[in-house]
Amino acid sequence: MNMEEVTPVNPNDLKDLKERMNLIAQADPKQYHNDFSLKRYLRAFKTVDDAFQAILKTNKWREQYGVEALQNNTELEQYKDKARVLRHRDCLGRPVIYIPAKNHSSERDIDELTKFIVKCLEEACGKCFEEVTDRLCIVFDLADFNMNCLDMQLVKNLIWLLSRHYPERLGVCLIINSPGLFSTVWPLIRQLIDDNTAKKVVFVNDETDLCKYLIPDILPTDM
Repeated sequence: MNMEEVTPVNPNDLKDLKERMNLIAQADPKQYHNDFSLKRYLRAFKTVDDAFQAILKTNKWREQYGVEALQNNTELEQYKDKARVLRHRDCLGRPVIYIPAKNHSSERDIDELTKFIVKCLEEACGKCFEEVTDRLCIVFDLADFNMNCLDMQLVKNLIWLLSRHYPERLGVCLIINSPGLFSTVWPLIRQLIDDNTAKKVVFVNDETDLCKYLIPDILPTDM
């Protein structure tokens, strides 16, 4: 298994950010972030000041949103056909979130569905062996996709979550079974993401290409 390449952070920036966060965490242990998390924020937000402010905003959001309680929210099980954290990992050891587009539409409670997506993100992040990789693989399966399956608000919410509260968690986003119709949709989505994220989006053309990232047999057949 090859190690995933990540951009190194300035050791002095990490030391500075760590000292700031330690002061906060001493007063409130729930505010604690480990070194892997601090590095992710530094990579995403570039400066110590911006990374520090972003972490504080995430901590506040997690508390107000009730992120920890989502794992025990059984009502969210109604959305279990919308996304799944797979038991197996990709070829770099990254946890995999599988999202079948055919099971989506704009006829849903977007707030509750977004909570379910956060729950999936939390479960996947919790499965990371951070010493190996702290990133995720997200698979969008566009088999049987049509325009009724397009939920742009959910796409926007996922992009916002990944950029604001799960920065640098995305390792790769695989688009599989993409129909020609999706070529009219992709430019709209592309406008919503930055260049760094766009580089992580891979359109997989066939099973041979898919095998470069994961073993096809791990993908669900019951969704």
